[in-house]
Amino acid sequence: MEFLYERIDHIQLAAPVGSESEARRFYRDILGFKEMEKPDTLKKNGGVWFQEGKVAIHIGIEEPFIPAKKAHPAICVKHIEKMQAHLAVKGIEFEVDWKLPGASRFYMHDPFGNRIEFLEWI
Repeated sequence: MEFLYERIDHIQLAAPVGSESEARRFYRDILGFKEMEKPDTLKKNGGVWFQEGKVAIHIGIEEPFIPAKKAHPAICVKHIEKMQAHLAVKGIEFEVDWKLPGASRFYMHDPFGNRIEFLEWI
């Protein structure tokens, strides 16, 4: 091939109309992402963008809204046990899964029902 894949720029998850405040509470206030300013040309579409380190998540408004229950992003983290403890203190439910050899991982759902995987290779 004459081209190369470099990296994923961002992932987009869907949310219902009017859910930007709830997205901020979850992704910014609980998960610790920073909110990114959307370009003026895209603000009319609604939604909100977040980033922390090299991980960028865009919450896009979709009507009608259907959450991604199987399809999901998988986000690598360091110190996954500390993240789990943080989520537990915040009252966020998650499901630990040991089926992937060499990985400590868990699944959770955002407030809109989208599935998200967090993992740490050990």
